[in-house]
This record gives sequence, structure tokens and C-alpha cells, in this order.
Amino acid sequence: MISSRERETVAFEDDVLPQEDGMDRTSLITLWNEPVRLFRLANLLREECCGDEVSFVVNRNVNFTNRCVGNCRFCAFRRTDGYLLSEEEILDRVAAAERFKATEICIQGGLAPGLVLEDYCRILETVKENYPRMHLHAYSPMEVFYMSQNSGITPADSIKELKRAGLGSMPGTAAEILVDRVRKEICPSKLTTSEWRDVITTAHSLGVPTTSTMLYGHIESLVDRISHLELLREIQAETGGFTEFVLLPFMSENNDLGPWSQRMGHLENLKMHALARVALHPLITNIQASWVKLGRDLAGRTTLWGVNDLGGTLMEENISRTAGAVEAECMTPDQFRDLIERCGRVPVQRTTLYGRMK
Repeated sequence: MISSRERETVAFEDDVLPQEDGMDRTSLITLWNEPVRLFRLANLLREECCGDEVSFVVNRNVNFTNRCVGNCRFCAFRRTDGYLLSEEEILDRVAAAERFKATEICIQGGLAPGLVLEDYCRILETVKENYPRMHLHAYSPMEVFYMSQNSGITPADSIKELKRAGLGSMPGTAAEILVDRVRKEICPSKLTTSEWRDVITTAHSLGVPTTSTMLYGHIESLVDRISHLELLREIQAETGGFTEFVLLPFMSENNDLGPWSQRMGHLENLKMHALARVALHPLITNIQASWVKLGRDLAGRTTLWGVNDLGGTLMEENISRTAGAVEAECMTPDQFRDLIERCGRVPVQRTTLYGRMK
């Protein structure tokens, strides 16, 4: 825990430290403009929640289709005539993950025309029948919303069936920025903020935990980002169902939104991760940096200023790569350990739900 003496070293004359109900918006904006205070506080709060441990998970992404009826302006992955993996192709990828000693398969894809709940369940059932110990982390709120609309049922009914088929948890993607004014500009056909919240809270109420995310660095303002964080706090206070918060810097290549983006530098990326730690404390304790989007070195540096998790090994990463990410598609457990130790932290391999692997 942070001692009163340590807190005093962070606090300036008029500083307001985060309480159980969170730091107010004005204080967060003030911290953003005073990075020394922001970084110092984020680091102390990280230490209070997580000590010096930085975690990672051995997992594999399976992007099962890039066919999509959506029109998100930030996406470079979608194709109208793309691929749709067969069950055999999916199982081949899971078999490779099993050999890699992965504990999680993350399954997401585009909104391929005509897909219904049964199609999504069949993927989970196929994997679970052949690899019963593998944790299935699958389907964004947008995918759940889409399959529900196509099947003529509610998201709650879809999630119940997905859970029966083997779903263990859901990625909290498709959040982008949870401000409808921004969403109308960057993803006009995507579910609204209230619809995203409804799918997420429904999943939590049915015993399906999710991550939470933010896509930042495009056309949104700092106030929009803070509004997004405030909404996540509200949901977590209500349900307790978020396992982590993942920051996703916008990748500007090969998409319509790129020319209008903010082109954030290293300092702003570091500040955003630190601000997330402060804004979400103490409700969401796991703050994750994306090594694919930031690059390994900068992702490692975030662990000095609030981050306690570096995500997964991935093995396959198509969405960020098509938008300009230059990192390799896989980082091995040994590479994670080396990166974390070079930053003066203690590496810990975890499960999807933040259990500790032996």
C-alpha cells in the first residue's frame, strides 16, 4: 500500500489524489498537463495494486474472417471478397497454439455476410471438443450484436448459447471511443455507446467476464477519452466484470481515417497509459499496453509509469499489421521475460482471467 509519506511526495500544493469514487475530470486534465506528477502518481498506484510484477499470457489470435459489411473508417483489415477460415483451418491454428503451450485462443473476425449465432457457436464447439482445456476468449460486443440481429434474438440469448458452446470470456473491443458524436464519424454503422454498454453488462450479468479497451489518437479529444474512462468506471462499479483495460493506439496506415489522425508521439502514449491507471484506480487494477501497436521497447517503458500487463504472445496478428504495425506477429514467453526484466520488473505468466501460472 502507498504510505501517507509517499502520497505526500506525489501531491503538490493543490493536488487531489484518487479516492474510491475516482478523480474528477478537472483534476485528470490538470494531471495530463503536468506529466511529472502524472507519471509519479501512476507509478505509485501501479505499485499499490500490483507490486513490481508485470504479467503476460501465452495465447494465439485466430482472425477467422476478414469479410465485413461494416464501414469503420479506421479499419484496414476488412475486405468484401476476403477469406473465411474453415473448421479444419481453425483447428490447425489451435493445434499450433497447443504445441506452443498456449492457454488461450482469442477468436475475432469481421462481420461476414450472413453469419448467425449457430456459425459462431460451431467455431467454439469445434475448438472445445478437440481442445477442452483451452480458454476461449471470443467475439466482441459488435459481433454479439451482429449475430443477434441476424438470428432474430437478443444479445442475452446469444451470450447464453455462446457460453454453452464453450465461451470463457469476451474481448471488450468495438469500444473505440465511447462517445456517440465520435462514433458517428469513425464507425457510423457500429453499435452505439448504450448498445455496447448493454452487451457488456449483459455478459457480466451472465457470468462472462470481459476486457475493456480504448482506441485513441485519431479525431477524439482528451475530454472524449476521459468520458470513455468514466463510463468504464461506472460499468465496473456496477458489475465488477472487467478483467483489464487495454489501450490501443490508432494505426494510421491504409485506412480512411489516417490523414486526419493526431500522430501521437512517445510522450503522449506514455501519458495516456499513466492517465488510465489514475482514472480507473482502484476499480480496474490491470492496465495493459499493446506491444504490437507501440513496439516492444515503448511498451516496456509503459511499465515504468502505470502499466502492469503486456498482453499475449498472439502468434498471429492481422488487424494491426494491415494498418501499419511493424512488429513481428509473435513474442515468445522468453522474450516477454527478458523485456520485463530489462525494465526492472518481475515477469509473471498469467491465465486469461489473471490467475498465476506455475
